[in-house]
Amino acid sequence: MGMPATTDRYWVPADLEQFPEGDGCKYECIDGELLVTPAPRFDHGHALQCLALALTAAIGSPKRVFYGVLGLRPEPNAVVEPDLMVFRDPMSRRTKLDDTAGVAVLVEVLSPSTAKRDRGIKRRFYQRARIAEYWIVDLESRLVERWRPDDARPQVLHNDLTWVDSATDTECHIDLAAFFDEVCGRSDEAAEAP
Repeated sequence: MGMPATTDRYWVPADLEQFPEGDGCKYECIDGELLVTPAPRFDHGHALQCLALALTAAIGSPKRVFYGVLGLRPEPNAVVEPDLMVFRDPMSRRTKLDDTAGVAVLVEVLSPSTAKRDRGIKRRFYQRARIAEYWIVDLESRLVERWRPDDARPQVLHNDLTWVDSATDTECHIDLAAFFDEVCGRSDEAAEAP
């Protein structure tokens, strides 16, 4: 279970250096709150791998899709590590992780310990940072919530996700039904089980 956001002090990115590397946890801070996430479970990691492959195939560039530990600093006193990021241009050592204009899509895969913050503090933060697309992948409900900066409510997608890649002006399509079948198993298999 994840550690809840703390309010006993105002956390800044430099404070995160006190935590050990390699302990499997993800440490983030937004608006002075410390967010600690435990190591992901298998289905979470499998979902990220499948989504990264689908996005890479859709945009045709593996150097634009990243998942894992990569800290993004859209504001001076905040650092976040989204589960998956799609950049407008191929990632390089020169890519500035404090420039949200270079981010095309951020993705968080829900888990029991992160659902509240992914839909709450992180969603509001990403909208405030003007992230063009923020997708919340809900494996249990087999849906994706798509948020854009000015949205009051998400677009809820079950079967298909179509997205225009602003870097190439290409329409990219992800078959969500096939994605959820790959990650979670076919929905009709669960119904057929005795």
